[in-house]
Amino acid sequence: MDDKMIDVLELRRDAKEVKRHVVLMRIMGLLVIILVLIVAVAYAISYFYDKFGSFTVKVNKYDMIHQGLTLSETPEYDKTIAVLNANIVYDMTNISGNDLPENIDKVNGSHNGDNYIAYTFYLINAGDDTVSYTGEMTIENVTKKVDEAVRIAVFKNGVKTVYGKTKSNGGGIESDCDSEFLTSNIVMKTLTEDFKANGKDKYTVVVWLEGNDPDCIDDIIGGTLKLGMNFKITEST
Repeated sequence: MDDKMIDVLELRRDAKEVKRHVVLMRIMGLLVIILVLIVAVAYAISYFYDKFGSFTVKVNKYDMIHQGLTLSETPEYDKTIAVLNANIVYDMTNISGNDLPENIDKVNGSHNGDNYIAYTFYLINAGDDTVSYTGEMTIENVTKKVDEAVRIAVFKNGVKTVYGKTKSNGGGIESDCDSEFLTSNIVMKTLTEDFKANGKDKYTVVVWLEGNDPDCIDDIIGGTLKLGMNFKITEST
């Protein structure tokens, strides 16, 4: 084989290697772009979730499957549901609890105002047994001590209870509250006994920043709060 033929073969080999290299670099570039997009989407979801908080209601899945305990945003339901999520409020600022609508527990599902979260749902015994159940509301995450000024009203079958954190100076319950948070991360607990088949308990949860609280100061601006309410059966007959 003469030198000219060898040069042609080497040139072709070099051209193929260059082409493979170009294709590989394009694939790597595409993979990098996809990875960046995935990270950006995950960051955006995390950012909005952390910035604006949330309220989630859950039923123990075992109780849903085996006892028929279910959640619904309306008194009627066509399937069993274990988890409900309330809509979030963007850039919520402080208000007075006295300014909340009087009929705030009369609307089903999410019915937020500009500066408060309001969510109505139903816990339904869709099974055949009479049961007892407990419900517990917890603070799943909080930043910038925004919980010092937050108020949480819970309506259970029309009966309203307002919860707030103990005064930061240790002086006990806030004057506009009916009860203090049970612990630093547990807002309240409820117990229902003799909850018969086809029974329905209606809950409305309202969350706002109380402007008349001495702890409602500029330092809590940008703070976030995540709440969860969990129900489980304690006894069935």
